[in-house]
Amino acid sequence: MSNQDQNSNAKKFDLEDRTTNFAEKVIIFAKKINNNPVNRPLISQLVRSASSVAANYMEADAAESKKDFKHKIAICRKESKESRLWLRLIATANQFHKKEAKELWREAHELLLIFSTIFKK
Repeated sequence: MSNQDQNSNAKKFDLEDRTTNFAEKVIIFAKKINNNPVNRPLISQLVRSASSVAANYMEADAAESKKDFKHKIAICRKESKESRLWLRLIATANQFHKKEAKELWREAHELLLIFSTIFKK
């Protein structure tokens, strides 16, 4: 295997690992938030969108065509953007968790930028 192939595989694994870590961190964060009528739907939506980023990246990595790959990356991009929204709303509703929500928001934003770059190529 050439260095280029190894680097390509490392980058794929890193992004797979990064998206999974993001979903895991969101789940851990969500468990800390008070379960009340305001938070319940926000938490549910956040966990869905964050885990969807990871799941759709895994599907993109196993895509059967370039068109399928691009479609899955577009979903990753959309779900990253949606995760930012839910994190912002949770931070607004839960000032005590604002700092951690902001850190997760930054990761969602970075993932959005990564997937936007991949989508454009």
